Amino acid sequence: MSAIALHGPAGKGRIGPNAITQVAAVLPPMVGSRATLALFEAAGLAGYLRQAPQGMVDEAEVVRLHRVLRTELGGALAGDVARRAGVRTADYLLANRIPKPVQLLLRLLPARLAAWVLLRAITRHAWTFSGSGVFVAKVGRPVVLTIRNNPLCVATQSEQPVCDFYAASFERLFRVLVHPQARVTETDCEACGASACRFEVRW
Repeated sequence: MSAIALHGPAGKGRIGPNAITQVAAVLPPMVGSRATLALFEAAGLAGYLRQAPQGMVDEAEVVRLHRVLRTELGGALAGDVARRAGVRTADYLLANRIPKPVQLLLRLLPARLAAWVLLRAITRHAWTFSGSGVFVAKVGRPVVLTIRNNPLCVATQSEQPVCDFYAASFERLFRVLVHPQARVTETDCEACGASACRFEVRW
């Protein structure tokens, strides 16, 4: 089993805008426009509903938004919002960031090899979603992905894993590019007291 690791840039703590923009996209049909505005106002991010961020954002903004979702909507609904936003984030990457010839190649490769290639690509760009955290990928059966010092778990305590946004993004990418029956399960979460957030990918 080989491992690939990447630390976020020291002191940077920035995350791609999809962690905010995709939440803004899925909330209105789920809770309504007024509630969406109230949630973004509570997170101090109402301006992003008028003008979506065009580049990397401070991870503290992402932390505030996802914390407000859990506090105001409850774990179940907040998790559903995060999962839908995660799927949309993966679809954005498929449409705009992963070249179509590369996607075709991955679909033609045996699943284990495709997973290795995909994980190399994910790891190179891990700082865009893990911020100041540390991302590690291990290719095996199952594939294991971990995020240590996960920004989404900062000052968060929960009896259930809370990283639905990441799990849904990973699962969508693996289903499209590696195996249509790929499933991602978060088996450990820092919000539950674990030392790192751990995701297992099986197919």
